[in-house]
Amino acid sequence: MPPMRSGKGDDIEMIRSITQKKSEEEIDRLLNGLGRIFIIGCGTCVTLTRTGGEPEVLEMKENLSEKGKMITGHTVVPVACDNLTREFLDDFGEQIDQADTLLIMTCAFGVQTIAKQLRKMVVPALDTLFVGKETAFGMFDEICTQCGTCIIGETGGICPVTNCHKGLVNGPCGGTNHGKCEIDVAKDCVWTLIYNRLKELDRLDAMRKYQKPRNHQGEPKPGKFKLTSA
Repeated sequence: MPPMRSGKGDDIEMIRSITQKKSEEEIDRLLNGLGRIFIIGCGTCVTLTRTGGEPEVLEMKENLSEKGKMITGHTVVPVACDNLTREFLDDFGEQIDQADTLLIMTCAFGVQTIAKQLRKMVVPALDTLFVGKETAFGMFDEICTQCGTCIIGETGGICPVTNCHKGLVNGPCGGTNHGKCEIDVAKDCVWTLIYNRLKELDRLDAMRKYQKPRNHQGEPKPGKFKLTSA
C-alpha cells in the first residue's frame, strides 16, 4: 500500500505495509520448474523494512543466479501498488516477456496490482504481516487489523483489538499485573493505557460501557464497499 503520513513536523510517522521475506525453501518451491525470472521490488514500504528495496533485489538476483536461474532483468518500481506502475514497467517489456514468471518483492497490494496489469505469472517473495508504523528506528508496530468495527472513539483513540493479545473489547482481563500484559510481560497492558488516557481526558465513564462481543466473521468475504449517493 502507498505510505500514509500521520503527525506534523518532526512527529511525522509513515504508515506502511509490514512484510517479511518468505523462507528460501518456500521461494525455491514456488519457482520450481521456472527457469527465467524477472524480479520486481518497490521503493516505498518494502524499502523501509529492507525486504524489497534495491539491495534486497540484487541479493535475490545473485542468490537465484547461483542456483541456475536466468534473471532476465530486475527493477525497483517507485510504488508497486500504484496504477501507474504499468507505465513504469513498459520500459522493461522485452525482459519481462522473456521471463517465465515475475518474482515480486512487494506487499500483497503490490503483487495483486502488478498481476492485474501484466499477463504474467507472479510469485510473491514476501509475506504481508500487517499495516503498521515505525515507532523507533527499525521497529514497526501494528496499528490496525482493519476489523471493520472500530471502537476507538470510546477507548481514547487506543485500539484494544490490535493492541491486546486477546483482542478484548472489554477489559482488562484478570491476568494484567502492574500494568503489564500476562502474555508478554515486556508489553504494557492496553487496557491500562486506555484507563490512563480516559482518566487524563476525564472520560472514565466510557469504560463502564459494555461492548458487544466481536463478530469475528465480519462482512462476507471478499469484502466490498460501494459509495452511496449523497
